Amino acid sequence: MKQKLVLGLILCCGAIFARAQEAEVYLKGGLNIANISTTTNGRIDDANALASFHAGVMADLPINKFLAVQPGLLFTGKGAKTQSGNTTDATYFKATSNPYYVELPVNLVVRLPLLKEGDGFFFGAGPYIAMGVAGKNKSEGKIFGVGFKNEGTINFSNDDPTTGSEEGAGLGIMRWLDYGLNGAAGLQLNNFLLSLNYGYGLAKLQSVLRTIRINIGY
Repeated sequence: MKQKLVLGLILCCGAIFARAQEAEVYLKGGLNIANISTTTNGRIDDANALASFHAGVMADLPINKFLAVQPGLLFTGKGAKTQSGNTTDATYFKATSNPYYVELPVNLVVRLPLLKEGDGFFFGAGPYIAMGVAGKNKSEGKIFGVGFKNEGTINFSNDDPTTGSEEGAGLGIMRWLDYGLNGAAGLQLNNFLLSLNYGYGLAKLQSVLRTIRINIGY
């Protein structure tokens, strides 16, 4: 299954970027703020937000003056953190789960042109699909003043880790396949791009996963 998905991603990317002569292709990267809902009603605990990064390429394929398709290929960090107590306490615990995915988003965007041709605001949305490729689990803390620290590789699984009856349930286990919806808004000026993306995961990696991206592209 993984091999078929990898092949599919490669073929999709090849078909998309084969039209690069008609498109503007951007190198892009920036900050991720990732989090995972912790309750069945989808509530997010802001204290669990994890800072990470993304880097990759994005094509801007014009349909007409006001519409474009923006596919991309990104190496992106997701995950979350948990913490109980403070580092100054005699007993505290902190854990981070930081998986990395290769992600293919495809957004349909609406352009709002400025006076100069090629410049303007845009906003839009679309789906994404991603495959887990790497990541680390880290934990540290103190028990009655005695410190400890652990680090290990994330185990990707086909199970639903949000239910205790599934094999490997827990924060450090992630599904290898992620998919969901994107929202995007930004500004294109000459050769530069500045945008904000919001990703809402539909696959249960660890309940509902959300990622905010701040992008700079050239």
